Amino acid sequence: MEKKIKRILIANRGEIALRAIRTIKEMGKESIAVYSIADKNASYLNFADGTICIGGAKSAQSYLNIPAIISAAEISESDAIFPGYGFLSENQSFVEVCSHHGIEFIGPSVEVMALMSDKSKAKEVMVKAGVPVVPGSEGALSSIEEAKKIALEIGYPVIVKASAGGGGRGMRIVEDESKLENSFLAAESEALSAFGDGTIYMEKFIQNPRHIEVQILADKHGNVIHVGERDCSMQRRHQKLIEESPAVFLDEVSRQKLLETAVKAAKFINYVGAGTFEFLADSDRNFYFIEMNTRLQVEHPVSEMCSGLDIIEQMINIAEGKELPSQESFKNKGHSIECRITAEDPVKFIPNPGVISKYNVPGGKDVRVDSHAYSGYAVPPHYDSMIGKLIVWAETREKAIAKMKRALMEYEIEGIKTTIPFHINMMDNEDFINNKFDTKYLEKYMQK
Repeated sequence: MEKKIKRILIANRGEIALRAIRTIKEMGKESIAVYSIADKNASYLNFADGTICIGGAKSAQSYLNIPAIISAAEISESDAIFPGYGFLSENQSFVEVCSHHGIEFIGPSVEVMALMSDKSKAKEVMVKAGVPVVPGSEGALSSIEEAKKIALEIGYPVIVKASAGGGGRGMRIVEDESKLENSFLAAESEALSAFGDGTIYMEKFIQNPRHIEVQILADKHGNVIHVGERDCSMQRRHQKLIEESPAVFLDEVSRQKLLETAVKAAKFINYVGAGTFEFLADSDRNFYFIEMNTRLQVEHPVSEMCSGLDIIEQMINIAEGKELPSQESFKNKGHSIECRITAEDPVKFIPNPGVISKYNVPGGKDVRVDSHAYSGYAVPPHYDSMIGKLIVWAETREKAIAKMKRALMEYEIEGIKTTIPFHINMMDNEDFINNKFDTKYLEKYMQK
């Protein structure tokens, strides 16, 4: 049964808030933008149909402040909340509170979110679904002794991970048994500090892997489609810097198997909404499930550029109870690349907040800039350092790289340091051009 959504509160900030406002407006709906004191001069607030200040500069006082956000939704009489990514996008308590107040959460159910949020439990579920997983512990580790026993069974190197982890925190690679105990305790301590949950699990460490993920959409009628795959291997300390679609590392047989596996997995858990299944692929193109993100991904624009779909529009349609388009109704074509532009030193990657004195964005055919920045904008020190995403599309990967380089050289940001010079260098990097890299490539490259 379809439920008409008229007004949507955007529980986020920055480029994703502006991105959502645009789609909501194009769908003929109203948008409510919330903001912290630090974001009171954000340009996108001028484009929303309503704005509400929800607290202080710190995330805990504003974008993580559930009572303030729910109050804003009720005051503005919003029918639904769009969470974006980060902040409360995967917070189960927030989803439950939205439901209690009769507000549609544009995302999956709290039950599925809970199932996939614990990486060790998610792995168990995927095994039942027939999805390949990296060999390792069956769920959480109960002790260091158990960790030693499993490591001997699956063979070193291994990686210990926080069940509630993300962004590379609570994660340690262990080369041999002499380092296991210290690594286990360090990962446990870091996980407890960062996530309030010290639960640890273990996996076989895949040497020189590629990080491949599949974008899926699932409606309330049991329909699931994929929007192709993305290669997110170009990352530093588990933070993605460059993403592209399709993953040219795959051949057509392995690609189809991967896409079908993701769709099967989404159906098995009765998923609803937009989600991403993430895999590691070894040099033989064998792939292994590592986690599922039950939200929109930062890199979703490359999938949009190749498919022609607006993923946020589809998310809103799903929330309204509409059926998805069929898999056959669209076809992924060409090649798209996204570079994350952050307010950081391009060599040391140290955050560099401050006032942007000059800001000019690139243009041209099939060049897209998702950014909330402008000349005179003061990049706040309180949040993630990403100030924009530059996305291009072309018929081939070679042409996409050439277009990205040209667009990067047109992108002018002065007054602060950004990662634009890093990305320009990568577009000239022979290993990147020849597709000879893995998730550890940048760590080695930046040590040279």
